[in-house]
Parts: sequence; structure tokens; C-alpha cells
Amino acid sequence: MVSAAPADDGARSIRAIALFETAKGVLALLAAIGLAAIGPVALKHAIERALSALHLIDASGGRASPLDRITPETVDIAIAVIVLYGVMRLIEGWGLWRHRIWASWLGCIGAAAYLPFEVYALWRHPDWLTWGVLLVNLLIVVVLARDIVRRR
Repeated sequence: MVSAAPADDGARSIRAIALFETAKGVLALLAAIGLAAIGPVALKHAIERALSALHLIDASGGRASPLDRITPETVDIAIAVIVLYGVMRLIEGWGLWRHRIWASWLGCIGAAAYLPFEVYALWRHPDWLTWGVLLVNLLIVVVLARDIVRRR
């Protein structure tokens, strides 16, 4: 019995993107849980210790510090935004895995929205990591845009 190789019309690439987006969603939700667990006071102290160890803040404390903005309210807002981001990534990953056209649109628009910021980051800090992030997002945009065009 001879089995024909399945036609790969980008399905494997889309599944890979689905897994990538799902992983980002899971990591975001884990970050939100971690942020909720640590709380604003411990978070503020940990950041102060790290910045002080790196000699990035003045220990005398005569001026207002950006760390003063770490409050229970701002941490709650950050948690809500991170959860929303994580849920969106999980929904996108599910939709891509199930070959839903709306997920290709969501992923394509979402990845394309980052491109101007990544080009700016590359202009300011041209290193291999910035290039890598830009190239991965460009690849995601191309694969998902091809999927959208193919389905029209």
C-alpha cells in the first residue's frame, strides 16, 4: 500500500505558529500568577535591590522614584493586562491549530503590529536578538498572510 504524502499548504507552519502562540499564552499566564503571588511590596523591594546592586539607582532617595509607581493598583492592572494577553494568545493558538481563518487574521495583524517597534529597536540596538525577533515576526506575518490569500 502506497500512501501519498499530504500536500503541505502551510499547515505544518501554521501548526508551529499555533504552538508558539500557545506557549506565549501559557508563559504570560504563569507570569501573571507569579506577579500576583509576589505582590507589590515584595516586587518593589526586589527591583530596588536589583537596581541598587547594578548601581542604577541612588540609595540616598532624595528624589521621586519610578518605583513609587509600583502600587497594589498598578500591579493589579499589570496582572489584568498580562492575563488578557495570555488568553488572546491561547485563543489564537487554538484557532490556528483548528485552521480557523479568523485566527490567521488575528495572528497576522498582531505580529505585523509589532514590526514598526522592532525596526526601531533594530535601528537603536542592532544585535542578533533584535534581528531574531524581527525575522521571526516577519516569518509569522508571511506564513499567515499566505494562508489568508490562499483561502480567498
